[in-house]
Amino acid sequence: MSIPDCRQDLSRRMQNPAVQAYADILQKRQLSLLWKRVLEWAAALIVFLITLPVFALISLLVKCTSPGPVFFKQERIGKNGRPFFILKFRTMQAGADRAGVQLTTGDDRRITRFGALLRKTNLDEMPQLLHVLSGKMSVVGTRPEVRRYVERYTDEMMATLLLPPGMLSDASVKYKEESGLLSSSDNPEQVYLTQILPDKMRFNLAYLPRAGVLADIKIIGRSIACLFKKGNSN
Repeated sequence: MSIPDCRQDLSRRMQNPAVQAYADILQKRQLSLLWKRVLEWAAALIVFLITLPVFALISLLVKCTSPGPVFFKQERIGKNGRPFFILKFRTMQAGADRAGVQLTTGDDRRITRFGALLRKTNLDEMPQLLHVLSGKMSVVGTRPEVRRYVERYTDEMMATLLLPPGMLSDASVKYKEESGLLSSSDNPEQVYLTQILPDKMRFNLAYLPRAGVLADIKIIGRSIACLFKKGNSN
């Protein structure tokens, strides 16, 4: 299945003064970004090899507990506006992404029973280690969005496309219970676009000037701690 190429349109939108200001900062941090890439690749490889039995077990349970494929694939927008198919363990009924909005609320009936457990523990994100190894994603960075939401970015928000998207971020920590917040709204997509997305981008843009190994270690630590907290982390 081919991915429609939206790079030219997004690349043109990235050619603005707000993005250039962030690009200039990142240009001065090339060495830090190189070390970030080397260390996160090595860490992703080690984690993937260690957790390979867990990966295989989850794959088996996804397949046995509901009909459909093991993996969920969806187009997301990556570095420099390049689209790619993100991989997750499937947590919803097969074809659920074609039946409803591209957001998931806490009471979403499309979620399978085993899928709910995977989402609660973030284990559904494990296959994205393969994206880190291939260079399409980073361990830490802005979470990749679907095209329709990227098209709603402001000029400054487009700067988050200067780096590969990430598995973890401070925005993800704050909005760990995002689906629960959305489920309380009559119009989840409107709430996401007008309230949650702008606030997430505030965190993502603040990360860009300090992107590097030290900042990543702190965010990874906060993300791990967040898994053991109860209730809304917002």
